Amino acid sequence: MTVSYERRDAVAVVTMNRPEYRNAQNSAMTYALDEAFTRAVNDAEVKVIVLAGAGDHFSAGHDIGSPGRDVDQSFERKAVLWWDHVGREGGDLRFAREMEVYLGMCRRWREIPKPMIAMVQGACVAGGLMLAWVCDLIVAAEDAFFADPVVRMGIPGVEYFAHPWVLGPRAAKEVLFTGDRFSAQRAYEWGMVSRVVPRSSLETAAFELAGRISAMPQFGLALAKKAVNQSEDLMGMRSGMDSVFGLHHLAHAHNAEVSPDALAGMDARSMKKASS
Repeated sequence: MTVSYERRDAVAVVTMNRPEYRNAQNSAMTYALDEAFTRAVNDAEVKVIVLAGAGDHFSAGHDIGSPGRDVDQSFERKAVLWWDHVGREGGDLRFAREMEVYLGMCRRWREIPKPMIAMVQGACVAGGLMLAWVCDLIVAAEDAFFADPVVRMGIPGVEYFAHPWVLGPRAAKEVLFTGDRFSAQRAYEWGMVSRVVPRSSLETAAFELAGRISAMPQFGLALAKKAVNQSEDLMGMRSGMDSVFGLHHLAHAHNAEVSPDALAGMDARSMKKASS
């Protein structure tokens, strides 16, 4: 089971459950997350959703090398109306898959009409950032660290390009230009993280916050969330993501022409080593 689900009073807890791979996100996990979020939305008793990662790390990002990597498998598409990537080639394949599984799913989850809290410990890297960023609030343990190192592949950031909005332009450039890790405290200073707490207090702090939010009227919460999201989009977030998604795929195409593959020959191990 790549994702587990439980109810704690008015709080739905959705937990990524591939701890042996630092919760790397394959397609199976993506669609299991979507199923869990849909279940929480359809449960009238659920007021808040907490997204967690089992084990020592929240998420190491997209699965680019585990035995469970399922890039060649078909799933029932939910995020965009487009053809299946399986059986396609080149940019056609990559564009179709990433538009659905990465950008499309993250946009779908951002619009969930119930407040979402990411409960982050350990690594939250690349695609892991995307999973945290679709949440409305982030409660981080002191040992949490964040990074988007994909510029090492020649790619200008992950597919859900929220960097300028969640970090601010200067911090976004620093994170992208260096590929360096940044701490939970630094993320808090930049306004990306809501609270930083000791690892031993992470669950308590996240559920205390969820409890306070769950005391508010459900429809009011949904409208408040939509109001902020609409304001972000009026500041260019959605159109900005569209434009950067094109640059992202230009980078993949360039890599495919001048290097061994669309990832510039890098894998999970080399990315981890370069980011350490």
